[in-house]
Amino acid sequence: MRFFWTVLGITAVLSTPVYAQDFHSWLQDLRQEARQYGISEKLAREALPDTMALNEEIIRLDRRQPEETIGFGVYKSNVISLPRLQEGHRKIVQYRKLLKEIGTAYGVEPQYIAALWGIETSFGRNTGGFETVPALVTLAYDGRRGAFFRQELLRALRIVDQGNIGLHEMRGSWAGAMGQCQFMPTSFEQFAQDYDKDGKRDIWNSEADVFASTAAYLSASGWKAGQPWGVLVGLPKNFNNNLIGPNIQKPLKFWHAAGVQLPDAFDEDEPLSIVQPGGRGYKAYAVGSNYRILLKWNYSSYFATAVGFLADRLKS
Repeated sequence: MRFFWTVLGITAVLSTPVYAQDFHSWLQDLRQEARQYGISEKLAREALPDTMALNEEIIRLDRRQPEETIGFGVYKSNVISLPRLQEGHRKIVQYRKLLKEIGTAYGVEPQYIAALWGIETSFGRNTGGFETVPALVTLAYDGRRGAFFRQELLRALRIVDQGNIGLHEMRGSWAGAMGQCQFMPTSFEQFAQDYDKDGKRDIWNSEADVFASTAAYLSASGWKAGQPWGVLVGLPKNFNNNLIGPNIQKPLKFWHAAGVQLPDAFDEDEPLSIVQPGGRGYKAYAVGSNYRILLKWNYSSYFATAVGFLADRLKS
């Protein structure tokens, strides 16, 4: 079960939607914009027919955001369950050669590629059952984040028009995150890879493309191979809690002077932050730039820390 949105990560704002025009007229305008955007006439009419209707289930799911707050311990036990860990080890063995090849090509350790794959979609088993275009149409018509989702919708249509995936095969979450790595269309256009060289960037069915796309995202974001996501640290009793958080970035010598018991794991010039995903009084971790890249994927300390934990357990 996913408690936070992906890279894809969007924070929904709860308010009453404002519909500027009726849906049928809005849809006509959207078809015209799609054609101006370069989408073929054939696809525009097939993807956005007059018979299209809003998806009430997506509206209901969107109204429930953000989800009820849970503790980090519960979140961790959900996303790093024993069955998922066991499956992760099997997948690492099954795809060892491919993961190593892609990891070397992009400068990203295989365990992080596998960990993101596992947490996002349970290693490709749970990619979401919603057709992406109708889902984005519903969200684009909504008045709260309409402009954002309208642009994602146009990009989704362009991805189909380019032949990467069929219109009805393009599926994902109710929020428009697609495929085994749960990319939004914008992220797909920026980072998706055709690693198997079949002429399509297929993050739905090709593990090679899924792994390479994930690695490309991390690499382009500045991933530092060989650097840990984070390490467990001891904080002094009088530690200033205002120094906790990923936005507070200080050099190693600063944290030593502040009394933080920090093992020798990072480069000396690596800017470090102290995070406590469970809240004050719980375990603290020193994290570097790789952790901040995981936050870019999904801005949640729960998510980023869980990916780090799973990657550590899957390291071979």
